[in-house]
Amino acid sequence: MTLQGSTIDVRFPGGKRVDAVVGGQVVHTDQTEAHGGGGTAPEPFDLFLASLATCAGLYVLVFCQARGIPTDELRLVQEQVVEEGKLARVRLEVHLPADFPAKYVDAVRAAASGCRVKKTLLEPPQVEVVAVPASPAVPVG
Repeated sequence: MTLQGSTIDVRFPGGKRVDAVVGGQVVHTDQTEAHGGGGTAPEPFDLFLASLATCAGLYVLVFCQARGIPTDELRLVQEQVVEEGKLARVRLEVHLPADFPAKYVDAVRAAASGCRVKKTLLEPPQVEVVAVPASPAVPVG
C-alpha cells in the first residue's frame, strides 16, 4: 500500500495558499476571496470532500472497466449537508446511463460503497498534532 509510512510535506507559498507535496506531486489549496484568499485553488475542506467523491468514482470506474461496461455517460454526484458548521451528511449518487446492465445496478452501488475514503470516515484514525521546535544551531569549529 502506498500510504504506509508515508509523509505529506506542507509548505506555505504566500497569502492563504497552502501546498502539500504528496508522492512527488504538489496539491495546491487556497481560500476563496470571501475567506481572505485569492481563490486560485480549492479550499482544503473541498479537497477532503472531493477525495470521497473521486475515491467512490474510482471504485465505480474499475468495476465497469472490469466488465467492459462503457463509462462515457456514467456520472457520480456527491451532495453534502453542513449543519452548524459541521458536515452532517453526504449522499453519493451513481447516475447510470439508460443502457446500463440491470444485473449490475446493486453491484455498482456496492462498489462505490467500498471506497477506502468512506471506510476511513466510518472508522476514523487517531490524529495526533505535535509541535516540533527547531534544534539550536550547533557551532562549527
